[in-house]
Amino acid sequence: MLEDAAAELFLENGYAATTIDQIAQRAGVSRNTFFNYFSAKSDLLWVELDAAIDRLAEELRSTASGRPALAAVREAALRVVADIGVDRVPLALTQDDVMGTREETRSSGLVRLARRSDVIAGFLSRQLGRPADDLLVLSAANALSGAISAAWTVWAHDGIGRGALVDYVSAAFAVVSSGLESSLA
Repeated sequence: MLEDAAAELFLENGYAATTIDQIAQRAGVSRNTFFNYFSAKSDLLWVELDAAIDRLAEELRSTASGRPALAAVREAALRVVADIGVDRVPLALTQDDVMGTREETRSSGLVRLARRSDVIAGFLSRQLGRPADDLLVLSAANALSGAISAAWTVWAHDGIGRGALVDYVSAAFAVVSSGLESSLA
């Protein structure tokens, strides 16, 4: 309810002119209820992506040790996005001009990029037996997380003719994988 109310208000009034109180009122809940689900207004822009990052963390935690790291991250990411249909594109990415969310999606999107990078780095650190702040671990984690972000962005901007997100993520991983395969082996 909160996500729908926020999307309506962002489209009607713009992101900056919409308050948390307005969102809560439109959704028929209290301001306190809003904060039971979200810590900031910008979190409403990323509901689907935040859920995907949480699921990626779960998938990677359940991966057996000793499994080739790059293949495991790729497979986990593809499992996560396989469930995200073309009807679930974040409006903040497709309607950023109308909603006035361009700057907010950039800044709050970086938080998600960093969070996903941390999830991947933690996994790579465990799989490779290297420190989490190791150059190889951080470089690989940021490259893979960036590939996922690029895939989501292109997918969202491809409009009504877009294909499945899993195809975009797979293609983005192919771009970065060749350089990482030898480094992570």
